[in-house]
Amino acid sequence: QVRLVESGGGLVLPGGSLRLSCASSGITFSRYTMGWYRQIPGKQRELVAIITSDGSTNYADSVKGRSTISRENAKNTVYLQMNSLKPEDTAVYFCKASLGFVDYWGQGTQVTVSS
Repeated sequence: QVRLVESGGGLVLPGGSLRLSCASSGITFSRYTMGWYRQIPGKQRELVAIITSDGSTNYADSVKGRSTISRENAKNTVYLQMNSLKPEDTAVYFCKASLGFVDYWGQGTQVTVSS
């Protein structure tokens, strides 16, 4: 059984930082491209950042320079460090594992940026 479990979300002040984690089980983690996505109610889910099995990364323009995605294969975990958070970063953040045509999603973690 595949599980992706996100954690680390919460309420943060504008300008603050958060580190999201996504712990996986049931997959050969090191082979998968891992991604972070976010969704605001009523809007489509959008890509935040991805990291491939060989460590290549890509970021949405909206978070480039403020966020860092990383992976720790020994712990089957992918991270998203987010700095200089803005109210428009408020969303549910989801983790995705992809290999070929197979995708697995986590249940999401809420990030709220507000004063």
